Amino acid sequence: MDKIIGLDIGKKRIGIAISDIMGLIAHPVETISREPENLAIEKIKKICKDNNVKKIVAGLPKNMNNTIGEQAQDCINFAENFKPDYEVIFEDERLTSRQAEYILAQTGRKYTKDKQLVDLKSACIILQQFLDRK
Repeated sequence: MDKIIGLDIGKKRIGIAISDIMGLIAHPVETISREPENLAIEKIKKICKDNNVKKIVAGLPKNMNNTIGEQAQDCINFAENFKPDYEVIFEDERLTSRQAEYILAQTGRKYTKDKQLVDLKSACIILQQFLDRK
């Protein structure tokens, strides 16, 4: 089986997670800067190539009323850069950052001064939600 990559796409940073070869568990990879955007896209494509990834699960931050707002549209626009080379799937990511903060707090991690840690954990949560439904 091919691995699947999960992205938590933010305005400043992108958290990246990857599945195991069986597609059961999401693992953190890294957090990268979104600027410059072309470099971020190339880094993600390299991770995909190096890990034989065919699918990208991108977090979609819908509004609480299930509509697509400015941030969600920005994520859609960014993810379009990976088509047609990769299958892009959007995963509802409402409240994943809060969930990530809660999990990190429970483990004693100091996330308030390291937002990259929250982005990385959020990417894992987004990908894991998708894997759990497969």
